[in-house]
Amino acid sequence: MTILWLVLLGGLLTFFLGVFVWVFIRNLLTIEIPPTLKHPVKLRILHSIFEYLITLGTILEKLRICSMPAVIQFVQDLRILKKDPNVLVTDTHFGTVPVRLFKPKEVSSKLRRGIIFYHGGGAICGSLNIYHGLGIVLARETDSVVLLVGYRKLPDYHHPIVQLDCLNASIHFLKNLQTYGVDPSRVVLSGESIGSWAVTIVTQALVSQAMLPRIRAQVLITPGLQCINFQLPSQQQNQNVPLLTRDLLITFICRYLSIDLSWKNAMLTGACVPLDTWKKCSKWVSSENIPQRFKSKNFHLEFLGPFNETAYLETKHILDANISPLLADDKIIAQLPETFLVSCEHDILRDDALLYKKRLEDQGVPVTWYHAEDGFHGCISLFDKEPFSFPCSINILNAVISYIKGV
Repeated sequence: MTILWLVLLGGLLTFFLGVFVWVFIRNLLTIEIPPTLKHPVKLRILHSIFEYLITLGTILEKLRICSMPAVIQFVQDLRILKKDPNVLVTDTHFGTVPVRLFKPKEVSSKLRRGIIFYHGGGAICGSLNIYHGLGIVLARETDSVVLLVGYRKLPDYHHPIVQLDCLNASIHFLKNLQTYGVDPSRVVLSGESIGSWAVTIVTQALVSQAMLPRIRAQVLITPGLQCINFQLPSQQQNQNVPLLTRDLLITFICRYLSIDLSWKNAMLTGACVPLDTWKKCSKWVSSENIPQRFKSKNFHLEFLGPFNETAYLETKHILDANISPLLADDKIIAQLPETFLVSCEHDILRDDALLYKKRLEDQGVPVTWYHAEDGFHGCISLFDKEPFSFPCSINILNAVISYIKGV
C-alpha cells in the first residue's frame, strides 16, 4: 500500500512539474518583455506562475475536478494578511456583498474623506485579501475611511454581477456615511482594472441619483472600458506583454460575459460589429483618437473582418454602454466628477484610458493623468507582494495617494 501511495505521489509531482516546464518554455517562446520594463526576469517568472495556475486550473476544469477560477482563488488567498496597529479593519456584508472597512484608529475632530475601492482581477482573480494591503495604505496615508468591495465573481457569477454588487455596496455606503464618520462632500470612487471599469459604470449610474451625495472624484487605474476595438495601438504593441496578454484578456471577457470562446476571433477582428454601428462608435473608440506618440512604426489602422451576423447575435451585448462605458451619451459624460486616470505604457488596455481621457476632456470634465512609462497591467497590486514588487508599483501608488490627498 505504501508503495502504491509513493507511485501516485511521484506521478502527481511529475504531472505538476511537467505542466510548469511546458508553461515556462511556452512563455519563453511567446511572451515579450519590452526593454524599458525593469526587472524583466522577475516579471517573466511571475507571469509564468500566473499562467501555470491558469493552465493547471484549465486542465482540472476539463477533468471536471474543479473550475479554473476556483484554483486561482484558492492559491491567491493562502497569503498571510499583514496588520497595521494604526488602522482598524472590519469585515462585514452589505446585503449579500462582502466588504472590508479600513479606518484610521486615531480620533479625528472632523469627518474623514471616504474612498470606495473596487479591486481588479478580471472577475476571476483578485479578492479582499489580495488588496488588503492597498486598503491599509490608502486609509493610513490619506487619513480616509476606505471601503473595499468584495464583489462576487466567476465561476458562480457572471455579468452583470460585478457592477450590481459594486453599485449596491456603494449606495449602501453613501446612505450611511455618518455611521462611518465620512464627509459626504469628499467621497472618492476608485478601482483597478475591471474594478475601474466598474467605477466608470457606477459613477455614470450615480449621476442620476440626486438623493445621494455626489461623488467628489473618480480614480481609474488601468481601466478596460470597451469590448469593440481590439486593434488599438496598445492592443497591437502589448498583445504578448505580461501580466495581461491579449489571449488572457479575451478569455476573461468571454467567461464573464458568457460568450463562447469560439467567437473569440470574430471579436478580435471586429467581425461581430455591424458597419453602421462601427461608424457610430468609431468617433469614440477609433485609433484616430490616440496621440501619435503612442503609435509604433509597425502600427496599422483598424480593418474590420467580414461581418458575421451569427457572431453579432451571440456578442451584441458588448455594444451596451453598461459593458462598454466609453459609449455613454455625451450628456452623461458631461456630468461626471473630476477624474484621475492611470495608464501604463506596456499595458494592453493603455489606450482605453487615453480614449476615455479624451471623451472626458471633450465634455469639460477636469482630468489629471498619470502615465507610467515602465508600467504594466496589474502592477499596482504588487506593491506589497515581495519579492514581486516593482518600482512602477510604488510610483503609481504614490501618485494615487498624492491625488486623493488633494481632493
